Amino acid sequence: MEDPRVALVAERARNERLLADVERSMQDVSDARLDANSDDEHDPEGATLAWERGSLGAVRDAARDRLRLVDAALARLDSGTYGRCAVGGEPIPEARLAAVPWAETCVAHA
Repeated sequence: MEDPRVALVAERARNERLLADVERSMQDVSDARLDANSDDEHDPEGATLAWERGSLGAVRDAARDRLRLVDAALARLDSGTYGRCAVGGEPIPEARLAAVPWAETCVAHA
């Protein structure tokens, strides 16, 4: 197994970029709403500004959650507990860690 820190740091950077992009997009949506003179709730032209903001909010929340999980995995690496199930203490299979480097439980406890 390659160094999990490399994968975790790359995932952290990816989610930081995603979070910054989403927050900029959310600001753009907010700015558009301020400039609009229309009733976006009843606009027959597709997605409303409120829907766009809600969708972006879900992506933002997912990126924040992933950052939290990655930071916890980095802390486990530093403490020497990385790769052990947080529930049962057994080793987390390498295939699971390769697919989900921030995994804190084995498959049985996931």
